[in-house]
Amino acid sequence: MGAQLIFDFNPNADIKKWVIVDDVVMGGRSSGSFRLNPDSHGVFEGSISLDNNGGFSMVKYSFERTPVLNYTKIVLYIKGDGKRYQFRIKSTTQDYYAYITFFTTSRDWQEIEIPLKDMYPSFRGRRLDIPNFSKPYIEEVGFLIGNKKNERFKLLIDKIELR
Repeated sequence: MGAQLIFDFNPNADIKKWVIVDDVVMGGRSSGSFRLNPDSHGVFEGSISLDNNGGFSMVKYSFERTPVLNYTKIVLYIKGDGKRYQFRIKSTTQDYYAYITFFTTSRDWQEIEIPLKDMYPSFRGRRLDIPNFSKPYIEEVGFLIGNKKNERFKLLIDKIELR
């Protein structure tokens, strides 16, 4: 089976469903933004502040329930800033937890392959005692940065697909 596109950033991409969630939801002072740049890449950027017990920024995208049983991995086409990011998926947008993994960016374009079975359940930074991802579908993907330090960040996203 060929690749299944989750999102392709292109000149016609509608990014209205990409939503920023910063630590301000719990009193923090971090600030993230998301936009389409002139090269038609999604740009997740901002600054992380540890003030008021803060320390994270996330961008997430919810979409129609997408079957994943015929796929073994998610592939990210991204260009980062040398920092570590978390990639997140949810089988349903109603789940209180997400399945996560971490990746470190170079300052070049990368194709990062993430085995679905290696994504583990986490809630508010704590690993949950339930099995790794093995659901039949997903409804949300996201990127989070929270490296426990004050820092600026910038992540460019070209596309996300299942393989």
